[in-house]
Amino acid sequence: MKYNFPEDLRSIRAILGLSQREFAEQIGVEQVTVSRNELGKTVPSARILENVYRFAFTKNIRINKLKEMLWRDALEKNEKLLFHGAKSEITGEIDIYRGRSNNDFGQGFYTGESYEQAISFVSGFEHSSVYYIRFNDTSLKCKRYKVDQEWMMTIAYYRGGALDEYKEHPTIKMLAEQSRDCDYIIAPIADNRMFQIINSFINGEITDEQCKHCLAATNLGMQYIFISEKAVSQAKLIERCYISDNEREYYKNIRLEDAKLGDNKVKLARRQYRGKGLYIDEILV
Repeated sequence: MKYNFPEDLRSIRAILGLSQREFAEQIGVEQVTVSRNELGKTVPSARILENVYRFAFTKNIRINKLKEMLWRDALEKNEKLLFHGAKSEITGEIDIYRGRSNNDFGQGFYTGESYEQAISFVSGFEHSSVYYIRFNDTSLKCKRYKVDQEWMMTIAYYRGGALDEYKEHPTIKMLAEQSRDCDYIIAPIADNRMFQIINSFINGEITDEQCKHCLAATNLGMQYIFISEKAVSQAKLIERCYISDNEREYYKNIRLEDAKLGDNKVKLARRQYRGKGLYIDEILV
C-alpha cells in the first residue's frame, strides 16, 4: 500500500495557508515538484517524503493524528479503527500466518487501539510505518482478557521458556484451548519488560498478586489479535502513514520516559504486595 501523499501534501499546505510556490520555497524544491506531487503525476522520492513530513511535524502539524480523527468520524456501526506498526511495508492483504508463534497469543495479526500506541513499538526502526485498519466485528467471536492470572499464564504459555515444565498441566492445556476458541482476541499488551515480570512469577520469584500489580503498573493499552480467517476478512487496510525522522525520535523519547516511570512503579508494586497471593507451584499443584 502506498502513502496517500498527494492528499497529505495538499492538507499540510492548506493548514499552513501557503501557495504551492511558498511551500516549495519552505522545503527547498521547485514549485512544479509540489504541483506534480499534489496531482499524483509522479512517484514521490524518499527525499521529498521526508522533507514534507518532517517540515509538517516541525510546524506542529500532526497529520497522522488528524487523519486518525477523521477516520474515526467516518466509522459505521460495529466498526473499529485499529492500528498496526510495521517495521517495513505490508505487501498484499492482512495475513494471520506471517506472525511469530511466540507472540503474546501465538500466531495472528496484531493491532492496537491508537496511533501513538502503534508508533511507539516501531519508532526504533528506520523504515517503519503505521497502518490504519477498519475492522467490523459483526458475527465474530471475541475472547477478552484483563490483567489477571489467566492472562499472565496464557502469555507465558505462548512466549515459551519458563512455563515449559508445566505445559502438559490440565490447567495450562485448558487456557491454551480457550485462547484459540474465538475469531479475535482483545487483551492487554505485554512487551518484553512485562514478559520479564511474568517470567519472575513463573520461576517462583514472586506471587500472582505481585505479578498482577507489577504488570498493571506498566500498562501499555489493549491489543486486538486476529486469529481466524473470518476475522481477517472483516479487517481492511485503509491508510499507510509515513513517519518522519523527527516524529520517530519524538515517540521514541516518550516511550523511554514511560519505561522509566513504569520501572519505578513496578518496584513499588513488587514491595507493596510482597507475600500476598500464590506462587506458581501453589496454583499448579
